[in-house]
Amino acid sequence: MSGSIFLSAISHIRKALHRSISLSRYDTAKNAQGPFPPTKNPELPVDGTSAVYLEEMYKAWLTDPKSVHQSWDAYFRSLTSGGTAVKQSGTTPTLFSSTPSAAPPLLASAPAVATADASSASIEEHMHVQAIIRSYQVRGHLVARLDPLEDMFDVKDKTTSYSEKYGQYPPEVIRYHRLDANMLNNTYTLPPSTKIGGDQRQLPLKEILKRLELTYCRHIGLEYMHIHDVEQCDWIRSKFETPGAKELKKPEKRLLLNRLGRAVLFEDFLKKKWSSEKRFGLEGCEVMIPSIKTIIDEFAKNGGEMAIIGMAHRGRLNVLANICKKPLELIFSQFRGLQPEDEGAGDVKYHLGVYNKRILASTNKDFTTVLVANPSHLEMVNPVCAGRVKAEQVLRNDVKGDKVIPIIMHGDAAICGEGVVYETINMANLIDYHNGGTIHVIVNNKIGFTTDPKYSRSSPYCTDVGKTVEAPIFHVNGDDPEEAIYVAKMAAQFRSKFHKDVVVDLTGYRRYGHNEMDEPMFTHPVKYTLIQKTPNVFEKYAKVAVETGVVTQEEVKAFREEQEKQMEADFGNAAKHTTIRFGDWIDSPWKNFFKNKDPNKCEPTGVSLDVIKTISEAFSHEPKDFVIHKALQRVMHARQEMLKQEIADWAMGEAIAIGSLVHEGIPVRVSGQDVQRGTFSHRHHMVHHQTKDNTRYQYLKDIFPGQAKYEICNSPISEYGILGFEHGYSMADPNSLVIWEAQFGDFANNGQAMFDCMIASGQWKWVRQCGLVILLPHGLEGMGPEHSSARMERMLQLCSDNADNIPPNTPEAPINQLREINWIVANVTTPANLFHIWRRQIKLPFRKPLLVFTPKSLLRHPEARSKFDEMKEGTEFRRVYPETGPASKNPVNAAKLIFCTGKVYFDFIHKIKEAKMEEKIALVRVEQIAPFPYDLVGEECSKYANAMVCWGQEEHKNSGAWTYVEPRLNALLKGQRKASYIGRAPSASTSSGNKIQYNNEFEALMNEVVKSGH
Repeated sequence: MSGSIFLSAISHIRKALHRSISLSRYDTAKNAQGPFPPTKNPELPVDGTSAVYLEEMYKAWLTDPKSVHQSWDAYFRSLTSGGTAVKQSGTTPTLFSSTPSAAPPLLASAPAVATADASSASIEEHMHVQAIIRSYQVRGHLVARLDPLEDMFDVKDKTTSYSEKYGQYPPEVIRYHRLDANMLNNTYTLPPSTKIGGDQRQLPLKEILKRLELTYCRHIGLEYMHIHDVEQCDWIRSKFETPGAKELKKPEKRLLLNRLGRAVLFEDFLKKKWSSEKRFGLEGCEVMIPSIKTIIDEFAKNGGEMAIIGMAHRGRLNVLANICKKPLELIFSQFRGLQPEDEGAGDVKYHLGVYNKRILASTNKDFTTVLVANPSHLEMVNPVCAGRVKAEQVLRNDVKGDKVIPIIMHGDAAICGEGVVYETINMANLIDYHNGGTIHVIVNNKIGFTTDPKYSRSSPYCTDVGKTVEAPIFHVNGDDPEEAIYVAKMAAQFRSKFHKDVVVDLTGYRRYGHNEMDEPMFTHPVKYTLIQKTPNVFEKYAKVAVETGVVTQEEVKAFREEQEKQMEADFGNAAKHTTIRFGDWIDSPWKNFFKNKDPNKCEPTGVSLDVIKTISEAFSHEPKDFVIHKALQRVMHARQEMLKQEIADWAMGEAIAIGSLVHEGIPVRVSGQDVQRGTFSHRHHMVHHQTKDNTRYQYLKDIFPGQAKYEICNSPISEYGILGFEHGYSMADPNSLVIWEAQFGDFANNGQAMFDCMIASGQWKWVRQCGLVILLPHGLEGMGPEHSSARMERMLQLCSDNADNIPPNTPEAPINQLREINWIVANVTTPANLFHIWRRQIKLPFRKPLLVFTPKSLLRHPEARSKFDEMKEGTEFRRVYPETGPASKNPVNAAKLIFCTGKVYFDFIHKIKEAKMEEKIALVRVEQIAPFPYDLVGEECSKYANAMVCWGQEEHKNSGAWTYVEPRLNALLKGQRKASYIGRAPSASTSSGNKIQYNNEFEALMNEVVKSGH
C-alpha cells in the first residue's frame, strides 16, 4: 500500500468512527430534544434500530436541511461530493430492510454514501467486508443450527445456506455492519485471516457471505477466537473454512452409518429386553459413539497406543459395548443379578470400568482402551482419569502425550455445575500435571435431571469453562453425523498437533427421562411431545445414505437384521453366566505384580547405614555454585550436626525414605500445595537461587547413579482435584510411591467425596487396589478451627474392619489385617516410623491406601527424633510404642494405663513427669490406629492388669480416634475393665479459636491425665 493510500485509509477509519453515531436509545433522546437530536457518543456503533432512524433523518434532511440539528446538517453536507449541495430530488442511499422476508440485513457502522475519493471508498468497503468476516468468526456460533429439535437444514444438503433457504441472514452475526446493496455483487480481496476462498483470494460479497454462513452458522458452531495463539486460530480456520474440507468420502460414510447403527440398535435392544431397568441410555445423542471411535482412530494413526476414558453413567453401557468391545453377553448378564465370585460388593452395571487391549481395525496395531470406573458423583472421575493418563505416559516415557490420550465425557449440566471440572481443567497446562491435552466430549441433552439450562448455569454455554485454558470449543448438531465426525477428527488432530485441551459439544436431546423409569412429561411436556415425533439419528442418516447412493435400502435392512441376530445370540449366552468375577471389570490390571509374592510376608523395610548416611550427606549440604537463603544455611548446618550424631528429624526421615526408595529403583512422586518447601518450612526439597531468577536446585534427584525418578510437585490450591489426580496416578503404577500432602489436614475436607467414593471404597466396589499415601497435618495447637483437625474420626469411620473381630495372635495376623482392611490409618510420631511406613507401602505384597496424620509442632521437636540405628537393616515399623519408663518396671503398681496417638503423647509425658507420676501412669503410643493392633494393645492391657485403662486425646470427644478405639479396647478387656475417656468435651467445632479458652481447655486436659493417678 502506497503512502497516500495508507493515509487515506487512516483518514477514512477516523471518519467511520465519527460517523458511528450511537442511536440505540434514540426514542428517549428524540422525546427530550425534538425529532432529531444532535450527534452524541460518536464512537459507539450503530445497531439495526439506529440505522433505520438514521435513514429517516437523512430523508428529512433532503427535504428540509433545517429539520435536523445543525450538527447533522454539517455531517450530511460533508458527505456530498466536493461540498456541493445535495439535490432535493436526489435518490437516497439504498438501505437493506430488516424485515424477515427481505434481503439480508447488512448493518454497518456507517451509512453507504458516495465519496469524492473512489480508492478511499474501496478501502472502506474492504474494511467493512473484513469486519463482517471477523464477525462470523467471532460470533457465528451464536446462530448456528445446533439443536436437532429446532428447524434445521436438510442433513443431506451441504451447499445451501440458511439465507438461500429462508431468505434472510442471521442478524446477530452482522448486526453492526451496513453495506450498500450493490456491494453484494462486488468482488473483494480476502484478508489473510480467512480461508474461505481456498486458492482464490477474491470473491463476490454474496459468495463470501454464503461461505461464511456455511462454515459458522450451519451445524457446527466454532468458538476459537478467544485463543491468543495465531497459529492455532489459523489452523482451525484452514480446517473448517476451506471449501470442501469437511466432505467425507463414501467409505467413511459407510463406516459412519455402521457405527451409528450399532449404537442405536444396542440401545433399542436393551430397551426391548429390559424396559423397566435403569440403564441411562444414550438415546438422543448416539452420535457420541462414532465420534469417540473417530477420535481414537485418528489418535492411533498418529502413533497413539492407549485411550483412557472417564465418563459418568449416561451412555456408559454403549461405550462398554461399542468402544471398549466388552463382550455383549457379559454386559447382558449384568441385568440378571449375579453372585460374586471374588472379593468386593461390586457396583451397578453403569459404574463399572474395563481394560481392553486389541488390534484396532483402522491401524491393524495393538491399541488399549480403558474406561475408568466411576461412582454416581458425575464428574469425580475427571482428575482420576487425568492422573491415570499422566502415570501411563511416564511409564512409556511419553513426554508430549503422543502415546496415551485422555478422553473425558461430560453431561451438559454437570460440566458447568461441578467444581471439580474446573479443578481438573486448570491442570491442563501445569508442568507437573500436563498430559498432552484432554479431549472433552459433552453429551449435551440441554437439560439436567429436570432443570433447564437457564436455571442451571449463568454462562451462555455449558462449555465456557474450557475457555479458561484457551481450548477450542466445537459445538455440533448431534443429528448431523457427518459434521459430528468431522469435528471429532479435527479435535483429535488439534490435540495431536498442539497438545492442548479440546472441547467437543455434541448437542442432542434425551429421548427418555433422567433414567428410563422417569417421566419427563412432568416437567417438559412440549419438548418431549416434540421428541416423541423425532426419528432417531440412525433412521435419519440411513435415509440420507440411501438417497445419496452411499448404501442401498437392502444393505440397511440386512445390517439391522444381522445386528439384532447377534445380540439375540449374546442374550442367550448371557443366561449361562450365574456368577460375576469383578476381576473381569478391572480398569487397571497390574501385569505380574502379584506374581511370585508371598501374600503373608512383607519385605524388610530397613536399609544399610551406608545408604542412610549417603542420603543424609546429600541432603545436608549447600549445592555447589548455588546461593541459598541465609536461613537455609542454618538449616543445612543443623542437618550436618544431626549427621554427625547419626540422628534424624522429621525432614531427614522423609529424605532418607525417599532417597532409599529411588536408590532401589522405585520412583517417588510427592504432590500438594507448597510441598517443595513444606507448609511449615521444614522440607526444602527444592531451593531457589537468591540472585538468579528461576534457578532452582532439587535435593534427592541425583544422589545415586541410575536412581529412579523423584519429582516433588507444588500443586494449585485444589484438594478434590489434585487428590483425585494422584489417586489415578497411583492406580496405574503399583511400583511407584505416590504421596499427596494436604496443606493442613483440615483442607482435605474439600476432597471428602474422593475419599468416600473412590479411595476408601474402590477395592470393595471395583476390585481396584491403590497404594496412594495421604499426609494430613493434624494437631490442636491453638490455631483455631480449620487449622487443627484432619477429621481423623471420619477416616476411621470409613474403615471396614470389625471391632469385635479380634484376630488370632499369630505372626501372620498383622499382615492379614492389612490385607483385609480397605485402608490404613496411622498417626506416627517419630521420623523412623515415618521412614518405615512409607517403605512398607512398597514392600507389601498388595496395595492399600495409607493415611498418615502428620505433625506440625513435632517437625522440629527435640524429642521427636530418631537414631539412624532405628532405620537400619533388621528394623521395622512399630505399630505401638509401649511404656518404657518407671511404670514399666513395676506394672502391677500402675494405677492408670493411658493409650494415645500423635503429638499429644509429648504433652502427656511432660505433664506426667511434671507431676512425678511416672511410676503410677503408663503411657502407650498407638502409631497404627487401623487396622487396630489388638495383639500389642492386648499385651499392654495384660501387663498393667490393675490399672484403669484409658484413651487420651486432645481432640473433642466426638472427634479424633475415641469412637473407633473405644469398642476395640472394650472387646479386648472382655468386660473385666471398661475403657475410660480422657479428653475434651464434645464440640461442633474442631478447636477453639480463642487463645484463652484454648489454654484453659489444654490445662484441664493435662490435669485430667494425672488427676486419678494418685
